[in-house]
Amino acid sequence: MCPICHGVGWLSPDVPPDHPDFGKVIPCQCTQERYREQLRQELYAWSQLDHLRHLTFDNFLPRGRPGTPPAQADTLEQAFRLAQNFARKPDGWLVLHGPYGCGKTHLAAAVANAAVEQGVPTLFLTVPDLLDDLRATYERGASESYQERMDKVRNVALLILDDLGAHAETSWAQEKLFQILNHRYINRLPTVITTNVPPHRLDPRLYSRFQDQGLVTFVRIQAPDFRREYADEGHPDLSLLPYLDDYTFDTFHLREDEPLTRKQRESLRKALEAARAFAEEPQGWLILLGDTGTGKTHLAAAIAHEVARRSAPPLFVFVPDLLDHLRAAFHPDSPVSFDERFEQLRQTSLLILDDLGRQTTTPWAQEKLHQLLNHRYIHRLPTVITTTLDLKDFDPWLRTRLLDTRLCRHLLLRVPSYPERVLRHPRKFARRS
Repeated sequence: MCPICHGVGWLSPDVPPDHPDFGKVIPCQCTQERYREQLRQELYAWSQLDHLRHLTFDNFLPRGRPGTPPAQADTLEQAFRLAQNFARKPDGWLVLHGPYGCGKTHLAAAVANAAVEQGVPTLFLTVPDLLDDLRATYERGASESYQERMDKVRNVALLILDDLGAHAETSWAQEKLFQILNHRYINRLPTVITTNVPPHRLDPRLYSRFQDQGLVTFVRIQAPDFRREYADEGHPDLSLLPYLDDYTFDTFHLREDEPLTRKQRESLRKALEAARAFAEEPQGWLILLGDTGTGKTHLAAAIAHEVARRSAPPLFVFVPDLLDHLRAAFHPDSPVSFDERFEQLRQTSLLILDDLGRQTTTPWAQEKLHQLLNHRYIHRLPTVITTTLDLKDFDPWLRTRLLDTRLCRHLLLRVPSYPERVLRHPRKFARRS
């Protein structure tokens, strides 16, 4: 029995007559604790954290799978440390941004489980589920009213929203999410958000709040998908880069033993130097032009390998294969949706399109390539393109972008095709250092 209220659960505070609580009956401390425990249990059940209890900091791989490139592992480890610190003392907002399967949900659930163990009322919801729960309150016989459920979400001590951006972007959904997050922003309530959508593509009102460095810690995770076979190699599954391991700067053949003209040798050397410079600091677009077998693909792959050594592996795709991958994503049994696949291409830190112009120019193929390249053009995202076509042979829309010298640098390899023996065994004919 409670020694304060003697089991009644309520009491009248012993205060002077001029005190605002004089004459009032208030819940005893034992009643308040009982309510808090009941709320914690309700939130835990609503969050379905029982199914996520196995996701803890103890079984998270802070450096990712074996073979994860160091620069990617660094971003994952930073997110791990920040999530641990947040779990110890929930304060402000923690936003985890990264591709599918990089560990965002595991870290968010680990924060939730750690907070629940400390007795912090915590609500963990995927955004689509949250919106479905709010819609369900409109139904007759709902266990809670819309306002009751909304108040719990807005005011819970710790709110964790997983997969922001995975919901259908209706006006209603946008407004509800803004109401929730704006309330928590104004009141500085601890919040964790995971998303794979670039922040600038979210509701502009949310994006502006993510910029508040006084409240928000924004973490970009660049690690590969834990769940995919290619994650061990650090390469996305549609990239050809793992199959081009011999195509490096060290194995690029300058053809000193061939009867090339001075201009041809200079063309090769300049292309190699320019490719090396681009790999050191990928900015803008690099367009490699020349006949088949002149070394364009080799230089593009060498750039990719050099960049992958220091940071997130680029996406290296043969354009006809790329379009096949996009078409395959429409199949019901595809492990990845078309939207996921296309977003991966649009947002990758460095995209390398090998043999642009080789694809079948159907209206659909042209539209998808235009959408992809227009996005990367507008946002000035680093891109490497190889092609055997003359720029004047591209359609006018694409030609104007490829000729924009503010963004694009052009390298014309004015050399004959490599001998077949060099193309087959580049390492054997590597440039002498």
